[in-house]
Amino acid sequence: MTPTAEILPFPEKPEDRLRRALRALDAALAEQGVAMAGLRRELGTLSGAVQGLDRSMQAYAHTLAETQEAALSAHAEARRLEATADAMLIVARG
Repeated sequence: MTPTAEILPFPEKPEDRLRRALRALDAALAEQGVAMAGLRRELGTLSGAVQGLDRSMQAYAHTLAETQEAALSAHAEARRLEATADAMLIVARG
């Protein structure tokens, strides 16, 4: 039978545990700082995209209003021409 050795933990002082915990906390805070910087950068990108979308939507709304005005004008002109054609038919039959 092969003898087995038991590894005994190195005695630890409370100060050592605190130092390790503080180093882990510093590392976590640094990671969080990097993540927050990335979030701010992405929010800036999103803000720019939303502003661009707003400008596009305003331009689209303006184009729709112009198109509506042109369609109403064409409709009125078509009605005027229809009335003229009706009058000409009456004269031609008359």
